[in-house]
Amino acid sequence: MSTDSSTENVLDNAEAQTSTEITPPVKAEPYAWYVLFILFLVYVFNFIDRQIISILANDIKADLGLSDADLGFLYGTAFGVFYALFGIPLGRLADSWNRTKLMTIGLALWSGMTALSGLAKNGAQLGAARIGVGVGEATASPAAYSLISDWFPKKMRGTALAIYSAGLYLGGGISLAIGGLIVENWNQAYPGGGPGGLVGWQVAFMAVGIPGLLLAIWVYSLKEPVRGLIDGIPAKPSKQPFKGFTQELFAVIPPFTLIAAARRGGRAFANNIMAAAAIALIVAGLVYATGSVAQWIAVGIGYYAIISWATSLRERDAPTFKLIWGSPAFLYTILGYGAVAFIAYSVSFWAAPYAERVLGESKSAIGFWVGGGSAMGGFLGVIIGGRMSDWLRERNAAGRLLVVMFGLLAPVIPLIIAFTTDSVPLFYVLNFMISLFSSSALGATAATTQELVMPRMRGTATATFFLATTLIALALGPYMAGYVSTRMGDNLSVGILSVLAVVPIGLILLILAYRSVPLAEETVISRAEEAEGKAFS
Repeated sequence: MSTDSSTENVLDNAEAQTSTEITPPVKAEPYAWYVLFILFLVYVFNFIDRQIISILANDIKADLGLSDADLGFLYGTAFGVFYALFGIPLGRLADSWNRTKLMTIGLALWSGMTALSGLAKNGAQLGAARIGVGVGEATASPAAYSLISDWFPKKMRGTALAIYSAGLYLGGGISLAIGGLIVENWNQAYPGGGPGGLVGWQVAFMAVGIPGLLLAIWVYSLKEPVRGLIDGIPAKPSKQPFKGFTQELFAVIPPFTLIAAARRGGRAFANNIMAAAAIALIVAGLVYATGSVAQWIAVGIGYYAIISWATSLRERDAPTFKLIWGSPAFLYTILGYGAVAFIAYSVSFWAAPYAERVLGESKSAIGFWVGGGSAMGGFLGVIIGGRMSDWLRERNAAGRLLVVMFGLLAPVIPLIIAFTTDSVPLFYVLNFMISLFSSSALGATAATTQELVMPRMRGTATATFFLATTLIALALGPYMAGYVSTRMGDNLSVGILSVLAVVPIGLILLILAYRSVPLAEETVISRAEEAEGKAFS
């Protein structure tokens, strides 16, 4: 067995790490903060385009004749599955190609698809546009996490990644405020539809999508740092950067997965077919039980693709497989955070429709209070949580996991009260608290995943991390809340509260992560060397 020819030798990196000629910097350069600011803006736009469907949900439901389960599918599954799948080959490309160019292309794609969402005439067309947004946005975080990790030293990485991640909450909040204002003003000015027959929710999609095309030009101007140099283990530039991307694409995107499996031999092909058959049976059962055909076919494709990719990665790049899929600490961390994201995504999408439908609030009020509260709470939470995770990390090798546990448990009581109270002011305050608490876990988790792999693997590690936040959290959380609501007669309160079922599972996973992360981080290089040695034996 041998690793892919484009894979850099781990032993070279290990030798570079011990070289006395390389002294890693202890502070970030001013240019690093400039890069971080632009990446932060990119993430703001990322979540404006992703989240704006929340404030538009009730209008879309009425105009296109959709159910709450359909809305959960459009927000979560249609976007999330393809975001996750394309994040893998694009994450690999971020490990081998120019990351600023990759992000430029992705930003232009998802901004254009967001604008095209405004032309949708039915749920299928809107679903197709959401898939395009997912594919484009899959470029952002693998490239950004890798860039940030190469611009900032380890002791500042949690804070830097938290600042970047704050764009998630600011963008989500801005999307509600902008969307609410656009829809109300447009529909008041053109009650029967404006130019071209466009109504408010369609114009809102266009208004937030087009500016991203201009931001893409700014992103293109950023410099590309040397990978791993800031850690004292510079990686050699890949001679064939797109070869690995193509291989990952064939390994994860059906039906190319069958070709990739067949190339690895008859046994690999047979195993792939059996995995596909098993998933198809599970999907058929879920479709029969729920009646949600598109939801479970999309999820089934996602999980089949991940199985295909992971088994392929084990043969093509043994060190990367060992440090990601072969690392219990890594898996416990991302799956534990997946429970946090399961709840956070559900609340972030359904809070605005709930306030409008159940509490009778206007879109403009929701945009200001829910959007502003979520943005402020998320921004403060992710910054404070990231800084606290760095502080705890200096005193405890697994200290960052304590912040992730807090992000899982602290929102539970506020969430229960928020979605059962009749008090509008109390709902807004509790929504702020939920965002504040749950967001604290993100920077800590991101930094942990980056420190459990070699520098050349960071893009792939980020893509794998986002599998937990998409195929588990985003693809299932909002849909589950919407499905339960639909089954209970459009009772959003019961639907949203149902997502708390994941809390015990997440807590167990995070406790296991807390116990295993320190040793895993200490043995990163030795485990990579061992895996590479076995691959060449």
